[in-house]
Amino acid sequence: MSAVHPQALDAFERHLRVERGRSDHTVRAYVRDVGTFLGAVGAEDDAGLRSITLADLRAWLGQVARAGAARATVARTSASLRTFFGWCERTGRMDADPSLRLAAPRRQRTLPPVLGERSAVGLLQVAAVAADDADPVHLRDRAALELLYATGIRVGELVGLDVDDVDLDQCVLRVVGKGDKERRVPFGVPARDAVRTWLAEGRPALAVAGSGPALLLGRRGRRADQRQIRDVVHRLVAHVPDAPDIGPHGLRHSAATHLLEGGADLRMVQELLGHASLATTQIYTHVSVDRLKHSYAQAHPRA
Repeated sequence: MSAVHPQALDAFERHLRVERGRSDHTVRAYVRDVGTFLGAVGAEDDAGLRSITLADLRAWLGQVARAGAARATVARTSASLRTFFGWCERTGRMDADPSLRLAAPRRQRTLPPVLGERSAVGLLQVAAVAADDADPVHLRDRAALELLYATGIRVGELVGLDVDDVDLDQCVLRVVGKGDKERRVPFGVPARDAVRTWLAEGRPALAVAGSGPALLLGRRGRRADQRQIRDVVHRLVAHVPDAPDIGPHGLRHSAATHLLEGGADLRMVQELLGHASLATTQIYTHVSVDRLKHSYAQAHPRA
């Protein structure tokens, strides 16, 4: 594999972070996708970039697909390349964008694993029982799970919360989501009570000089990270009979599905979840319909 164009990659990374406000995960994936492609075609400088054609891009996507990459990976690679070459044209590194007619397979809209309402209640009961031992970390775990299910926020948004982001009187969170977009998300009484107990009895027992304003803390008093919360969800859901093995994103899926099944408006759910596009939220309507069909097939004598 040849060397890549480091100046262009560094500038592209800054563009994604600063101008586009993309998440760390997205930035890493896009830069990796583009860097791998540039190395494969030997684009070491601007002259190398200008020599790239649509045929090169199509050949690369075909190679990625033949190597066994998932449809979603091929689609993301296509998006990475289109974003990069569009940026190259706008910044004068290329006279024309070779990716304008680049297509990729659409991501499959698969049914995400979700908890039934009874299983969701069971999970929160498991968290409540674990918190009865007054271990401050178990109090944190209960508050984290209650907030995840009550609000449908992302785990990254959860661990990014500060104490002042929680209004216990109004039962509202101030959440900073993708692209640094801020939204306000309501939550219910059970989540309020769990957070209140955590703040009164759990957090003070873990807080240290370096804790800062973080809402959720780890055993050593630092801000809890996403891995810790994922481990908690997987561990506790294992105690719920017949529940699928889900993580925090599964709780997000579950919250959205239960809201729609309960009659919530699709655009309201879009706002709660922080989706930029309504099309992203519409997958949950498919989830509800699929579950309805499954129940129908099981229950109706002439299904």
